[in-house]
Amino acid sequence: MTNTTARPRKYWMIVASKDHVKQGIKQGIAQACHGKTSPLKRMRPGDGVIYYSGKLKLGEPASCQEFTAIGTVKDGDVYAFQMSEDFCPSRRDIAFLPAVDVSILPLIEDLTFIRNKKSWGYPFRFGFFEIPGADFDLIASKMLINHHEEAR
Repeated sequence: MTNTTARPRKYWMIVASKDHVKQGIKQGIAQACHGKTSPLKRMRPGDGVIYYSGKLKLGEPASCQEFTAIGTVKDGDVYAFQMSEDFCPSRRDIAFLPAVDVSILPLIEDLTFIRNKKSWGYPFRFGFFEIPGADFDLIASKMLINHHEEAR
């Protein structure tokens, strides 16, 4: 059952390895926090979503430190998807936008959700969290392909 109570648009940051994010883009879905349901239930259709990838591949040391996807939550509820015999993660449909991957490093000083600039990675340890609209807009201005074409 979809919550139809009107509320202002919210913006979410989801943390996942870059290889997992790119698979999600192809499938038009979001998974968060190793398939947990509760983070995805906080999102509503129309909310903005950005993925941050600290690592290139899950379980491997190579770092990425990029924003790797941006989109909007589509209509519909959270649903379970049987990926394997012992893994049935929750998913939510996302309309991903054409975008380029963007390094977080030049944006750290301007992102307000990063309070301690020296320990800037701390917020990402939670795996899923709300960010201010101004931070979403800043990241979007760097990621969205239309912004890059307009700047030329």
